[in-house]
Amino acid sequence: MAFSTNRLFKYQRGMRRRIGMLRAKNVDSMEFAVDFMMQERVDSYFRIEPGLEEVERSLQQIEEELELVRDVSGAIRLESRLEFVEDRWDELDSEVRERPRRRRRKINLADFLKAAGGEGSPTGATNEVTNAYDAYQILGLEFGTPLADVTTSFRQRAKELHPDARNGDRSSEPELRRILEAYQFLKEYLSLSNTEPPISRGAEYRPTE
Repeated sequence: MAFSTNRLFKYQRGMRRRIGMLRAKNVDSMEFAVDFMMQERVDSYFRIEPGLEEVERSLQQIEEELELVRDVSGAIRLESRLEFVEDRWDELDSEVRERPRRRRRKINLADFLKAAGGEGSPTGATNEVTNAYDAYQILGLEFGTPLADVTTSFRQRAKELHPDARNGDRSSEPELRRILEAYQFLKEYLSLSNTEPPISRGAEYRPTE
C-alpha cells in the first residue's frame, strides 16, 4: 500500500529523528570508550570499536534507503532494520559502560487501566498490532513520538473511552482494548529501541535504568 505524501513525510521525519538520536549516542559511546577503555580494557576496546563503526555505517545506509521508501511494506522493513541497529548499539554500549543490557519488560494491562482511572484488565485482546507504525497510527501520533508523549496521549484517550466517563456505556471497550494494545506495543518497542532524548555534548551519560 502506497503512502500518501503527508504520511510519507511524517514517517521520514520520525525515522530521521531516531537515526540522529542513535548517531549522537553512538558517537558518545565511542568517545567514552576511547577515554576509559583504552586505559584499562584495551583488548575490549579493539573488539568494541569495529562494532560501533558498523553501527554508523548501518545508519548511513538506512538514511540513504529512506529516500527510496514509497509504501508501507518498505517502511516496515526499513524500520525493522533500524530496530536491529538500535539493539546492536545497546549491546555494545552496555559493554563499554559495564552496565546490564536493557530488556523488554512485560506490560501489565491492568496497570494501564488503573492509570486511566479504571480497574481490572481488558478481555478479548486481538493482538492486531504488529509494528510501531500501526501502533502510532492507532494512538493518533506521529511516527517517532517519544514515550513520554505516547503515555500522555494514551492516558487521555483511555480516560475518554472508559465506561466510567461515559455513564456506564461499555460500547467503547473494543477501542479501549485497541489503544491499550498499541500502547503496550510501543512501551516495549521504545524500551527496546532505547529511543531517549538526545544527549547534549558534554553532559554526563545517565542510563534511564
